[in-house]
Order: sequence, then C-alpha cells, then structure tokens
Amino acid sequence: EMLFIIQHQTSELWMKLMLHELLAAREQIRSGDLSPAFKMLARVSRIMNNLIQAWDILSTLTPTEYSSFRDSLGKSSGFQSHQYRALEFIFGNKNAALLKPFEHRSEIHAMLCDLLNSPSLYDEANRLLGRRGFALDAAATDRDFSLAYVENASTMAAWRTVYANPRQHWDLYELAEKLVDLEDYVRQWRHRHVTTVQRVIGFKRGTGGTAGVGYLREMLEVRLF
Repeated sequence: EMLFIIQHQTSELWMKLMLHELLAAREQIRSGDLSPAFKMLARVSRIMNNLIQAWDILSTLTPTEYSSFRDSLGKSSGFQSHQYRALEFIFGNKNAALLKPFEHRSEIHAMLCDLLNSPSLYDEANRLLGRRGFALDAAATDRDFSLAYVENASTMAAWRTVYANPRQHWDLYELAEKLVDLEDYVRQWRHRHVTTVQRVIGFKRGTGGTAGVGYLREMLEVRLF
C-alpha cells in the first residue's frame, strides 16, 4: 500500500512540473518564439520517460498484495486527478464530460474549463502555420477548441510541405519533431499503464467504474498530434 501511495504522489509532482512546462511552451508557440519551447518540450519528454520507468517499480506489486488493500480505495480513481485531466486537455484529448468529477471544486473546475475551451498545444502549432503563410482551413485554426481535434487535409498538406523542405522551415520542422517525440513517450506511458494494470488486477473493473484494462487499451488508440 505504501508503494501504491508513493507511486501516485510522486507522479502528481512530476505532472505539476509537466503542466508548468507545457503551459509555458504553448505561450512560446503562440508568440512564435520557438527556441525556448523546444527546451520545454524536451524536458517534458524526459519527465515522461521517468514516469515510464516508474512502472517498473509499481509492477512489483503482486495481485495478492494489491487485493489486500484495494477495498479501502473505494471509488478512488485516476479520473480524480485534475492534473492528469489538465495534461490531457493541453495535449488535445478534449471531452467536456470528464469535467464532472471536479464540479465540487470550483477553482479546479474553472481551470479545467479554461483549458478545455482554449487551444491545445497542437492547435497553437497549427495556428502558427497559418501565421507563417500556409493555407489552412478555418476549421483547423478557428475551430471549437472544446472538441477533440479532427484530421484536416489543409493541416496535413502544410506539415507535409514542412517535412519536404526542412531547411526552409527548420524551426517548424523541429517543432513537429518535438511533438512527435512527446507523443511517442505518452504512448509508451499508456502502454506500460495497461500492462502493469493487467499484471496486478487482471481484467477486473477499475476502481473508478471503468472497464479497467479494456478502457486503457482504448486509450492506446488516441492520437494527440
């Protein structure tokens, strides 16, 4: 039980730093000053790598050990982590229904509502493309930011041009690669989450009422950028 508690407490501390860096990086992208954003995004990727390795420690928790205290968790769930929800919103995984667990905490709820309705990291990158002269549809740059991003042909064409001419668009090329790196780490983190949960609880339902491993596997298919 001590292992379980410390794992989650330290994860929340790292998420606090990630939020600090990602919000700052989003502002730098918004202003078009990309060099500082690169360092911030690289730091977040390193933090994600640290969180991925932390699953190695939690995976030493056996099903018998976890079962000995699981009932005392009640309905406690990762859904109740407002910092994790904030990260998902900044990454662009928007869903207004996931605000409900925070309705009783007005300050946190307001913060999450602001993130839900504001451009994600990727939205700001696409808006920067528009300011740099790429022909992007309004559906890509002036959309309803409270909704999850939907693939857009004009956006794909713009990034394809960046990748075809990296010397001409070097800072945009590097920005794209930083985002790809970050998504790679997020996907690795989610994969380790699934495998660790399956090892410890099998296919039982999650404490928050989710389908457990089944739900986590669905999250593996969520693309951020």
